[in-house]
Amino acid sequence: MGPDFLVIGAGVAGLRAAIELAPAGRVLVVAKESLHESASEYAQGGIAAALADDDEIGLHESDTIYAGDGLCEREAVHALVEDGPAAIEELIGWGAEFDREGAHLAFAREGAHSRNRILHAHGDSTGREIARVLYRKAASLPGVEFRTFAAVADLLLDGEEARGVLVYRRGAPEAEPAEPIHARAVLLATGGLGQAFGNTTNPAVATGDGVAMAYRAGAEIADIEFVQFHPTALALEGAPRFLLSEALRGEGATLRNAAGERFMERYHPMAELAPRDVVARAIVAEMKRSGAGSVFLDLTGRGEAFVRERFPRIYQTCLDYGVDLGRQAAPVAPAAHYAMGGVRTGLDGRTTIARLFAAGEVASTGVHGANRLASNSLLEGVVFGARAGRAMRETMPGKELGAGRPPASATPAATAGEIRRLAWDNCGIVRHGAELAAACGRLEQDAAGNAPGPDALAARNLREVVRLIARAALARLESRGAHYRTDYTAKSADFKKHSIARRGREIEFRGENMADRVDSSSAGGTHSPTGERLPAD
Repeated sequence: MGPDFLVIGAGVAGLRAAIELAPAGRVLVVAKESLHESASEYAQGGIAAALADDDEIGLHESDTIYAGDGLCEREAVHALVEDGPAAIEELIGWGAEFDREGAHLAFAREGAHSRNRILHAHGDSTGREIARVLYRKAASLPGVEFRTFAAVADLLLDGEEARGVLVYRRGAPEAEPAEPIHARAVLLATGGLGQAFGNTTNPAVATGDGVAMAYRAGAEIADIEFVQFHPTALALEGAPRFLLSEALRGEGATLRNAAGERFMERYHPMAELAPRDVVARAIVAEMKRSGAGSVFLDLTGRGEAFVRERFPRIYQTCLDYGVDLGRQAAPVAPAAHYAMGGVRTGLDGRTTIARLFAAGEVASTGVHGANRLASNSLLEGVVFGARAGRAMRETMPGKELGAGRPPASATPAATAGEIRRLAWDNCGIVRHGAELAAACGRLEQDAAGNAPGPDALAARNLREVVRLIARAALARLESRGAHYRTDYTAKSADFKKHSIARRGREIEFRGENMADRVDSSSAGGTHSPTGERLPAD
């Protein structure tokens, strides 16, 4: 007998949803690789919540909206910050060990936050700690099962409803057919899409699978052009683009150019603590001006003992590649890091396809707007994973489903490597209409045939995601948040709207307040969705 509920992805959002679903039926959590390979595991910076004595929910809400550059959904932001403190207390009750100063929780500050509200675990392993606690909790519940090394190829559709997925066994022979798995509701918690770019801090599994599958099935994709490039990834030849957390700058690290000059004060009054898009573009400008391949992140002023104790994982990783952060500055450059957009959802994870839900980075809840506030991503995964799980419990069983059908798709002419280079060169930190149009043209080309099998999945999903990014970026004739165009450098009131992509249609733009974000038909016959300091335009 198959599961009642399918959860695709074993990061923070998927695990939190599984916990919520367990009392309502059989839950199957499907992971593309091992249970420990997700963006959640790599999240260093922390998790934000208004728990400190000098903080309040309204301030966290205001900071989030400010960072989002005019495109945050206020209801979604309010849900995030209001549910956040209780979500943290719940994690602590389940055994999460956040760093403390004596008996009290220790709070740090990161870019664009007006208060110290960032919780960390083991210095710089916050995501790993939260994932550990959630997995232990989920695995202890009867009815929750896990399947690893399973690549989900596509959603199975029954008319206008999602009723399951097709799964390939990772490492299986090409001739082995995909296995259909049916359920009364499906949650996409597949994480991000950073691997669509040539340089990324994301794990290898972050190939945009959930966005690509949902788009092929006919779901609406929102704000996909807004990709956050983390300003400070380790830039050493032969080393991975390991993320050097924003928390380093929160603890006093400075950015210096090739001449050793501190430069961020020329670009923003908050200097190193400016929003990430500002810092990333400033670094690119300094690299271009000097011709250097990096700038330098300098925390030597805090001393070796402090760096080693506060950031043990970062310190050791850099040391492994020959950089002692306590004694020398590290070469850094921006890398693709986080997708603000994704599968459009309401406040409870419902998508525009009945019985299909999304939570975590794959979803576009409206929380992040055009630029995510630091350390809101883990919180979003926990809060909206729980919300999606509660909504999925109310989805009534449907009629028995036979084989179902996956949506039709084609094999791209470009290889995965070519697609990643095209994304980095044409759809990266700084964009131009001609380059975006060229990317769209190249990505529209198909190879002959429709090759099945797990080896074809990566290129197909990467092509779908990069094409969506290029199309939406080309249609947005302005610069806002993480989207910056050299041919439209100003922000435009005409584009203070969400981009919406749907298969077979042109990109359209919809206004800021979308109270009917998701139609009640997506509830699978249950019920309708439930649902400052703004920058000048």
